[in-house]
Amino acid sequence: MGKAKNNKFKRQRFSGDGLPAKEVLENEDEVEDSPGADFLEKLQSPCADVRECACASISRMLQHSQTVPSVLQRDAVRRLGPLLLDQSIAVRETAAGALRNLSACGGPEVCEDMVRQDILTPLTKLLRECCSGFENCSPKSTQNTVEDVANEAINLLWNLCENSSGAVAVFNKAGLLDVLVMCLERHEQKVELALSAAHCLHTVTEENGELLRSVSVSVLSALEATLLSTHTDLQHTLLRTLVAGSLWNVKASIPVGRQAQTLSALVDTLSASLALDAGALIQQLQTTESQRLASETTAAEGNGAQGSDGMEQHHPHHHGNGGEERMEEEMEEEEQERGMNGRQRDRGKDKDFSDLLPKGKQELREAGALLLAQQTSLEVIVNMCCSEDPSDDEWEEASSSDESECVDGVCEGGSLQSPLCLSAEVHTALIHHSIPQKVLKKAEFPSPAAVDACARNPAWKALIKKMHRVQCRALTCLHNMLASMDAEALGGAAGLQTVATHLQSLVFSNADVLKEEEFLEAVTSALRSLLQIMASKNIPQCMSPEQLMSVCEAATRCDVMSVRVNALAILGITGSTLAKQTGTANTLQMIGGALLSVASKDSNLVVCGEALDAIFDVFADGSEAENAARNIRLLEALKALQPVFKAKLRKEGKGNYSPEQLCVLDNIKVNLRRFIGYLQTLKN
Repeated sequence: MGKAKNNKFKRQRFSGDGLPAKEVLENEDEVEDSPGADFLEKLQSPCADVRECACASISRMLQHSQTVPSVLQRDAVRRLGPLLLDQSIAVRETAAGALRNLSACGGPEVCEDMVRQDILTPLTKLLRECCSGFENCSPKSTQNTVEDVANEAINLLWNLCENSSGAVAVFNKAGLLDVLVMCLERHEQKVELALSAAHCLHTVTEENGELLRSVSVSVLSALEATLLSTHTDLQHTLLRTLVAGSLWNVKASIPVGRQAQTLSALVDTLSASLALDAGALIQQLQTTESQRLASETTAAEGNGAQGSDGMEQHHPHHHGNGGEERMEEEMEEEEQERGMNGRQRDRGKDKDFSDLLPKGKQELREAGALLLAQQTSLEVIVNMCCSEDPSDDEWEEASSSDESECVDGVCEGGSLQSPLCLSAEVHTALIHHSIPQKVLKKAEFPSPAAVDACARNPAWKALIKKMHRVQCRALTCLHNMLASMDAEALGGAAGLQTVATHLQSLVFSNADVLKEEEFLEAVTSALRSLLQIMASKNIPQCMSPEQLMSVCEAATRCDVMSVRVNALAILGITGSTLAKQTGTANTLQMIGGALLSVASKDSNLVVCGEALDAIFDVFADGSEAENAARNIRLLEALKALQPVFKAKLRKEGKGNYSPEQLCVLDNIKVNLRRFIGYLQTLKN
């Protein structure tokens, strides 16, 4: 096999249950009697307070995805849209919040429908009016400010652009980049607004060639100024990290003369984020929260004689924020998702919900910002170490055969992806800032003390999953660095042995970790890349074949296809290395048996093909391999498998697999015929 394809992180599309906009209730009486019907009617009230209350009620209803169809059936988008430009600023804010919840809980199809209903026209006008009113904002005002309206509107725009390519097209055409930049520049006064703008910017700049023409020198200057801000709070750390990711997305627009400076500042930002000790900071923030709450309780008891009028009155977050109830639901969802497919689990859960927290949860907000900053930093580094291959295929590359029978010019022998070489500037920047060492540190399991502290506090419990996600992103980052950076840059043989020891400690820490699909995918990707580079450099492996087999056995039972592919590649690399050594026939038989089992039983042709490719690597040459092949009757097994594989490829290939996958599978079919011929010559 050739080199493993680098993983590339794309912004995850945020979705709820994906309810289609066209879905309606079967019982029309239910539509008429729905509580939402009354609220929607009140949107037309001449009284601003009634309109605001109606928007807030609809917003609360839409926090539950099951209410989306009935609300949509009442033409909610058409009714709420005009209220984005209502004369009352409070109505604007709550209407934007309701539409935000609709976009978030409705899923991609609802977002597409909102775009088709032209919600972006009033939204664009609202955003421009908000930006023109920023200068009149009072920094001490706490409710219904222009900035609060803009924050809701930006979050709505973010949801739409994450879920709808049509929304991104409108964003480009309407020239909304300058709006995001103006909101970003408000970070001194309103960091929540700046964060929302940064998230949206990070989304719309991804693979958006049309937008690159709009990235002017003034836009770049504004982004760089934010990148160089000196605020030390963790929300600003997240802000700078998101801006760094956006700058990487638009790197093609950066003038040659300032590329080196921008790259240095970008990597320095990512490095600073990763250098923070999340475990220690989370415990420190919890201590701060406890002290603050104790102080507030004491103060409240001391002012008890004043009654409720003596207490601070907080403006209720009836709109998109949703307060404690929304946050509790989010945490419940986080818990329910354990055990789901790793890719599905990521979907929508990478979205930052920190602005949904009540105002009194500042420490929790800061902790969430820290973890998201580190996760985002790692994802940006992943992409920095990733090829610009146009295919985002699940499978890697064409197999290592010298010929191919692919048609239509998809591939012509050799691999689909040439070996990746980092630019000298990127390579130097990563090494200068000790990024490999910091990534390896983040690949460790989260601090047990921090995990225990969060587990004891229901409001903080959701952070445990986020801590583990940072670890998984670090492992994926490690995989890409191993695949793209020279071994010497990673510390040579000694450095690679250190990485191997680290991965060994992770996968054999306890049996439960191999049941977590997200972790298993990340760690097998890293292990695969490590074993490839160690084999190519003839560096001894520190894991025994038996240990690797135990990992691969767990991986081949995983529902995630890429995990199974990684496991088979690991077996192939291990087996081909052992085939060059003496006294390894028994181990090769064990590996060969496992590979044959997968090749003949797995329902996915890509996985079957990977198993066959690994067999070719393991049994291609050497007396130990020949003995093992005879003992497991490899020739007879492959002869029996050949017509089945060809038939499945012919029957299931088109429509179920991409052109690149079909190219690889066709190549493996050819290699299977040749390999059977090779085994026959040995028998004769």
